Amino acid sequence: MSKLRSLRRPAVSVALMSALSVTASGCVTVHGEREVVPAATKAEAARALKDFLIAYNKADKMYDQSVDADRVTGALADIDAAKHKAGHTNHADGNPSHVPLKLTDAEFTIPKKAGWPRWFVADTHSNKSENARWLLVFTRGGADEVWEVSYLTVLSPDDIPEFKKDKDGWAEPVTANAADLAVEPKDLSRSYATYLEDGGTTFAPGTHTSQWRAAREKNASRPGLARQYVDEPLTSGDYAPVGLRTDDGGALVFFTTHHYEKQTAAQGVTLTVNDANIEALMTGEPKQSLTLEWVSNQAVLDPAKTDSDDRIKILSRIQGLTGARGE
Repeated sequence: MSKLRSLRRPAVSVALMSALSVTASGCVTVHGEREVVPAATKAEAARALKDFLIAYNKADKMYDQSVDADRVTGALADIDAAKHKAGHTNHADGNPSHVPLKLTDAEFTIPKKAGWPRWFVADTHSNKSENARWLLVFTRGGADEVWEVSYLTVLSPDDIPEFKKDKDGWAEPVTANAADLAVEPKDLSRSYATYLEDGGTTFAPGTHTSQWRAAREKNASRPGLARQYVDEPLTSGDYAPVGLRTDDGGALVFFTTHHYEKQTAAQGVTLTVNDANIEALMTGEPKQSLTLEWVSNQAVLDPAKTDSDDRIKILSRIQGLTGARGE
């Protein structure tokens, strides 16, 4: 697949955390804070979920990204902002199909760690996915900041692993450079982007790996239209991967990637755009080509390097259109 370097540009809404330094162990410290403490209390976690829901539902009803801008970050912020921008363009009076999101039966998995940023995972039941659980990663970069959701994923209850916890019920975070895992968490985004372009055995077969690659190859060349793809890692600041140790020695890790699809029409063929959301986000005019930009967040099982099957298993992937360019 072509690398299409002309397509590459920075991801939208990149939120870089300031004053962070990564230690040799992978722990993040700010102002010398090294005490290992729970990232939040259960009461703080419950309040963060409530505050997120209030802002998220108001923004979704109004199609106004400014309403929940301080409650989302990273991959979810990019996807959320683009959704509201397109929605407002097409429905200036608000979301005509708005149904308030309800997240109930919340279980909080809170790790103990040193320094900032701190984060925790909320495992909830959603009124929009009866047979699945919504997992949200809440994060904040300092004591004076509010909790924001950086990752949102939807999992079958059977896919949620058992987490490693201490006697008090606090979880264990996985460091960015955990060498005992099949792939170090800091390298997952780049490894996935490389796999999508070149293939390999790093990732287990499935919907978001072998089947996605097969679909791309099938659609790469159609009569009158060619498609090219570029996949890039996103790892800085609020796009940094986070993970929790599991009982079996592996980890559940959340990470982000950045994707492009360029559609090029043959000479004399009209390139038609029938999607109102694409039109709302588009710059330029698609006379001969259309480039679509996506941000995707993944939840994966990263097994221990010593496992007999050390392939990464993608449990869930949520992808959102964040830009379009016509030429």
